Amino acid sequence: MSERVVITGMGIVCPLAHDVETLWQALLSGKSGVAENTLFDASTFPTTFDAEVKNYDFTKYTKNIELHKDSSRGSGFAIGATVQACRQAGIDVEVSEPNDGIDRSKMGIYLGAGEGSIDNDAFFSAIIKGWNSETNQMDWIKWANQSFDEMDPIRELEQEPNMAVAHLAMLTGARGPVRSCLTACAASTQAIGEATMLIRHGNADVVIAGGAHSMIHPLGLTGFNRLTALSTRNDSPQTASRPFSATRDGFVLGEGSAILILESLSSAKKRGVEILAEITGYGSSSDAFRVTDMHEEGRGAALAINAAMKDAGVTIDDIDYINAHGTSTAENDSIETKAIKAVFKDRAKNVPVSSIKSMLGHLIGAAGAAELITCVCAIRNNILPPTTNLNDPDPELDLDYVPNEPRKAQVNTVIKESFGFGGQNNVVIIRKWVDE
Repeated sequence: MSERVVITGMGIVCPLAHDVETLWQALLSGKSGVAENTLFDASTFPTTFDAEVKNYDFTKYTKNIELHKDSSRGSGFAIGATVQACRQAGIDVEVSEPNDGIDRSKMGIYLGAGEGSIDNDAFFSAIIKGWNSETNQMDWIKWANQSFDEMDPIRELEQEPNMAVAHLAMLTGARGPVRSCLTACAASTQAIGEATMLIRHGNADVVIAGGAHSMIHPLGLTGFNRLTALSTRNDSPQTASRPFSATRDGFVLGEGSAILILESLSSAKKRGVEILAEITGYGSSSDAFRVTDMHEEGRGAALAINAAMKDAGVTIDDIDYINAHGTSTAENDSIETKAIKAVFKDRAKNVPVSSIKSMLGHLIGAAGAAELITCVCAIRNNILPPTTNLNDPDPELDLDYVPNEPRKAQVNTVIKESFGFGGQNNVVIIRKWVDE
């Protein structure tokens, strides 16, 4: 018999807050984490704003600062989020002999972690100094010599997306199954779904699962601007992310880390820790369509939703709320709406749907986990977070998107949707904990 999987801890570092409760209150108040870019000079870019994590210091969360001093921005966020989640779940960190009742060989880590940013000053300096203006070509020998002189090998290593997992292993002593995926914007939802499978099948008792990412650097911003995926509403950054709106023009690039402690029910009961919610379903699919576009009819998205509901043993009548991917791009919002309609049919207009990216921005690899945390809060408080900036609804999009204000509702079972570039679709279903 497979293990039931429950959530026993949560932690977050994001543009709106450095902890879960502050984030939740900010969402209910309709606050925005979007502002002008301060991490580098973006004045010549089509988009000059983003959703940054501000006033954060990872050293407040660790005694072994030297071990993590070269961590990437995303890994630093993950350290703080993990310590918060472990504290809530009663898990010891940075101790040689843990006394929390968890066998570290049965504690795993699964992150949807993005690549770290390059050491921009050294990288661009090497390019500039390696360029031969007389031949209009790169002098690669000169470039290599300059790179060796200016680049730090540890900082370069920190670009690897697996490094966040390595930092968390050192932090917690976890020696069980370790995974890292980077399926674009669906990564941390996939991490949580597959971590659930590890526990169900007995490969781990506890998994630290979630995501960590920051693409707020010149190359990241350039890439998304070239794809025309970002809003260019530079005159009004805080209203730029407007999912399901007729005037939406792209998403807002964000950053952060969100971590959940997933645990087998037997382990959680044995340790006597509080259970926050239960993960009951996971579905995954591929569009098999295009590199950046979703399939026009949302076939992959609908397939993942149906797979998650089958895994959870629920029907469309059991779903109380859908936390949408809701990026605020013309394509995503319309196709996601089609996918919901394809699955829920006549009931689609009666199921509340909302996107907190309207306030939080898009945390890319960390987005799904951050949004799942707010789903747990919605279940706990019986309140739905709103989709803000939805003042001019798209007439073609006619679902209940919980516009602008939070809403009281009975929330027992929730769907969290994440759809990434390349047609990566991952859906997780959670429900209110019931000791059956």
